[in-house]
Amino acid sequence: MRCLSARYLALSALPCSCGFCIGSLQVDRRLAILTGALVVSCAVYLFWGLGPRWQFILGLRAPKLAGMLLVGAAIAVATMVFQTLCRNRVLTPQIMGFDALYILMQTALIAGLGVSGYAGLSLSAKFGIEVSVMCVAALLLFGTLLGRGTQDIARLVLTGVILGVMFRSFSGFLARIIDPNAFAVVQAASFASFTAIEPALLPVTGALCIGTIGVALWLAPRLDVLALGRPIAISLGLAHDRLVLAALVIVAVLVSVATALVGPVAFFGLLVSGLAHELTGSARHARLLPMAILVACLMLVIGQTLFERMFGLQSTLSVVIEFAGGVFFLWLLLKGRMR
Repeated sequence: MRCLSARYLALSALPCSCGFCIGSLQVDRRLAILTGALVVSCAVYLFWGLGPRWQFILGLRAPKLAGMLLVGAAIAVATMVFQTLCRNRVLTPQIMGFDALYILMQTALIAGLGVSGYAGLSLSAKFGIEVSVMCVAALLLFGTLLGRGTQDIARLVLTGVILGVMFRSFSGFLARIIDPNAFAVVQAASFASFTAIEPALLPVTGALCIGTIGVALWLAPRLDVLALGRPIAISLGLAHDRLVLAALVIVAVLVSVATALVGPVAFFGLLVSGLAHELTGSARHARLLPMAILVACLMLVIGQTLFERMFGLQSTLSVVIEFAGGVFFLWLLLKGRMR
């Protein structure tokens, strides 16, 4: 069995003189174009409108740019891997109740500690609590349900919706009994913000995201086999259950870190994955994952540049992302692109 798996993975990397290679060259060109566009957009975000105090301004912009790149890459990879596990392109880990869990944690912390206690809470301690709770919740939910079979999509969606309703109901109950000033703090923490990224959290966040994304890219050929379904993957010699567990850990870590860093962004991953599939036209994760990362980072950097430099922060980027992602979700459902 292992020989079959090794043979499959080796053959998948061999070049050929057919239409597939022409399509691969087109994808490579698109990846190169998007990479160049991302570099240019990052330079514009950093250096547009620098004044005499350019060092101070760069010191403020650079951490935000690094945070956006990390969050975009984390959400993109987590969504692509989760869709491979579920074998469904209209599901994302962010819409399975984790935004409601994040809001519940913020509400509970504010209700328990008060505004002053919440404000005085150590950033590293708060970040560690949020990541730990969401990682455990993700592994329990996805591991329990997907362990029964990735075809049981209805059970997975229903459980995520029910948990989301429960978390929101409990958050609403806590919000009604706390002080109005504390409720204002809860409201501020309920929306994703790319302008309030804490620089002190970037080293830990960067290490977690880069390491986890590196593992996902390393597992890309095996994820291709996993997407074929459990019977075929096992017949090709793939250690299916072990790979599913590794993929669940990847999804849990990336979703938890991204949400704890900027807040809940439900439909962003769905929008990014849909664009990545359209641009690549391939099911190979070695091309899908980099394409999704570039698309996500490019959308965040360009969007934040426009909102900060042209619109004067009259709105927030997360609101526009949620609206566009929701419309794209409905479009996918109407077009019948579930797999």
